[in-house]
Amino acid sequence: MFFVVAIALSIGCMGESVCAEEDIFTPEEREYVESLGVLKVGYVGDRIPISFKEEATGELGGVSRAIFDRIQEISGLKFEYQELPSGSVTYDYLAEQKFDLITSVEYNKQNLKANGILLSEPYLSSKKVIVGHKGVTLDSGENLKIAVATGSQTLKKVLKEQYPSFEIVDYDSIGKCFEAVNEGQADFLIQNQYVVEYRMYKPQYENLTILPTLGLDDMLCFSAVLPLDSVGTPIFKEKEMLIGIINKAADQISDDEIANYIIRATTENQYHDTPADFFYRYRYTVMVLLAAVLIVLILIYVAVRAHIHTLRAQADAETRTQFLSMMSHEIRTPLNGLLGLNYLITRNIDNEKKVRDYLQQSSDVANYLLILINDILDMSKLQKKQMQLVNKAFAVKGTLKMIDSVSGSRMREKGIHFVVKKEVPYPRLVGDETRIEQVLLNVLDNAYKFTPSGGQVTMEISQEKQKERRICTKVSISDTGPGISEEFQKKIFDSFTQERSTVSKGNQGTGLGMAISRNLARLMGGDLVVQSKPGQGSTFIFTFVTDYVAEGEEDPETEPAVLPQTTEGRPLHVLVAEDNELNAEIVMDLLETAGLSATLASNGQDAVEMFAASKPGAFDCILMDLMMPVLNGYEAARAIRSMDREDAATIRIIACSANAFEEDRQKAKDSGMDDFVAKPIDVDKLMEKLQG
Repeated sequence: MFFVVAIALSIGCMGESVCAEEDIFTPEEREYVESLGVLKVGYVGDRIPISFKEEATGELGGVSRAIFDRIQEISGLKFEYQELPSGSVTYDYLAEQKFDLITSVEYNKQNLKANGILLSEPYLSSKKVIVGHKGVTLDSGENLKIAVATGSQTLKKVLKEQYPSFEIVDYDSIGKCFEAVNEGQADFLIQNQYVVEYRMYKPQYENLTILPTLGLDDMLCFSAVLPLDSVGTPIFKEKEMLIGIINKAADQISDDEIANYIIRATTENQYHDTPADFFYRYRYTVMVLLAAVLIVLILIYVAVRAHIHTLRAQADAETRTQFLSMMSHEIRTPLNGLLGLNYLITRNIDNEKKVRDYLQQSSDVANYLLILINDILDMSKLQKKQMQLVNKAFAVKGTLKMIDSVSGSRMREKGIHFVVKKEVPYPRLVGDETRIEQVLLNVLDNAYKFTPSGGQVTMEISQEKQKERRICTKVSISDTGPGISEEFQKKIFDSFTQERSTVSKGNQGTGLGMAISRNLARLMGGDLVVQSKPGQGSTFIFTFVTDYVAEGEEDPETEPAVLPQTTEGRPLHVLVAEDNELNAEIVMDLLETAGLSATLASNGQDAVEMFAASKPGAFDCILMDLMMPVLNGYEAARAIRSMDREDAATIRIIACSANAFEEDRQKAKDSGMDDFVAKPIDVDKLMEKLQG
C-alpha cells in the first residue's frame, strides 16, 4: 500500500514547560522507551516555519522541532531527523529507509484509514487559505486551475466537492505552487496559512493576495510507520505503544507553550530578502544604475582605448593632444586654392577664357580636396595597406597646372620663388593622378612652411623608361629652408611628427602628410626619401612607376563625354528623389544642362507615388537620395521593387548620397538599388552610370 505524506505549512516557535512531577508513564512504557534506540524521524524541508532544514546546522527546525524536543524531554525518547524528498513519498520508500516517525502529517479521515501508518493526536491546528492574483476571485469563471502540493488527498476531495469545475494540478513543493500562480500557469493555490503568510513577504509575489478561506481546518500530527507481516497486514502492536507515549507527552504541552513555539518560530524565521529578492524589489532603480554604470564603463573604455591608440600612434606628446584641432591643416592648402580661384573668378567675371580656366582649376582642386578628406578620415586604410590605386590615363601638364594653382599661388603670395624644371619625354601616363598630386602637394606644403619669404622652392621632374611600357618618374623638390636635423630625418616619415623651427611656427600640420606620402609612393612602386643638412635646406625625392600612353593614342584630356540616351535615341527621363532644396536644384540643373529630362520628388514617399502614378516606361532611371523624410531612400527603393507592374523590377535605381562608406553602398544594394553615386557628384561618373 502507498500513502502520501501530507505537507502543511505554519509558523511556530519552540517553547519550554516544566514536566509534571508525577510520572505519567507506566513501568511497561518506561521499559519500552529504554529498549528503543534513536528513532528516525522524516520531515518535509520547505515548510517554514513549521518544518524546515536549518542552513547553519542542517537539522530540522521550526515548530515541529520545538515540539519534538519537548516530547523528548518529557518522555525520554531520542530522535534523529532526515529530510524527505519532495513530492509524493510512498510507504515502500519509508519502510526501505527505516523511518520510525513522520512529522507534519495531515490529521484527517483518509490518513486515519491509510494502510501502513498510525497517526498521533494533532499537535498543531491552523487553517487552509487560498492565494491568487489581485482582482481574481474564485467565481471569476470556470475551468480555473488550482495548485496543490502533492500529498493532500483529503484536500483534493474537498476541492472537487466545492469546486467541481476546477482543475487540480499537483506540484512537488509549495515553492513551485507559488511560482505556478505567479507566472499564470495556475489560477490559485491552497496551503497552510502560516506558510503562506511567510512566503507572501517575497517581493516577487507582490501581485498575489490571500483570498477568503474555505473554512477548512489544517491539523497536523505525527505518524508512525508500521511494519507489515508476510501478507501485507500492518502490525499495530509494536507502534501503538510508541504513539501512546507520544500522545501522553504531547498532552503535557499546554496551548500557551504551543503559542510560544509559534511566536518564537515566527520571530526567529522572519523572511529576509535574498539577493534575487533585493534586485527584484529595486529592479527599476537597479536597471537605471546598471545602465548608468554601463554607459560610464563604455565611455571609460572608449576614452582609454582612444588614449592608448593616440599614445601609440603619435610621436610627439604636444602634437598628440592637439591632433583633432590640427587635422584641419591637411585640407587648408587646397581650400586656400579654392578661395583664391573664387576671388579671381569674381575679379575677372567678364573674361570668359579666364573664368573657364579658373573653373576648371577649381574643379580639379575640389576633387582633390574630397579625396584628401576621405584619406584623412580613413588613415587606417593606408596603414594596413588596403588602399586601392585607380589607374587611368592623365596628362602630366594637367597635374602641373593643378599643382601651380594650389601650391604655386601660395608660395608667390608668401614671397617664395617657385621654379619648375621638367624633362618629360612621356607626357601622358597611366596611373593614379589623384594620389600623385596628393604626394606632391604634401611635400610642397612642407617646403612652403619651412621656407622663409625671399627663399626658393624648386621642383625638377625627369623620367626614365624601364622595361616594356613602364616609366619611372622622379620628382625632386628642394627648398632653401633651415634644413632638417639628422635625428629628425629618422622619424620624419612616422605619423604625427613635425620638427619645430622659427620659420614653421604658426604653420603646424597634423604630422600625417609625410607618412601618407611615403606609403603612397611605395604603393606606386617608388619611394619618398629626404636629403638635408641643418642650415642648407632640404630635398625630397619622390619616385613612382606607371605605364605611359604612346604617341598617337587618344589624349585622355579630349575624351568626348557620352550623353546618356534610351534605345530610341531620346534623352533619358530621370526621376530625382532629393529633399534638400539646394542639392535638388543643383542636381536638376546638372541633368537639364546635360540635355536630360528630369522630374523632382521632394521625399521618398513622393518618389514612390510619382512612379506608381506614371505609365510604364515613363521614367528611365531614378536618382535616389538615401536620407529623406517620410520614406528614406532604402524604403522607397524596396517599395518600388515590390510593385506589381512590368518596369518595377527593371528600372535603374541609382543611390545618390554623401554616406559613401562601403556599408552604405551594400545597404543600398540590398534594398534593390543598382548603383551608387557619392556626393559631391562627379558629373562625368554620373553620366556613365546613367547610361548603364
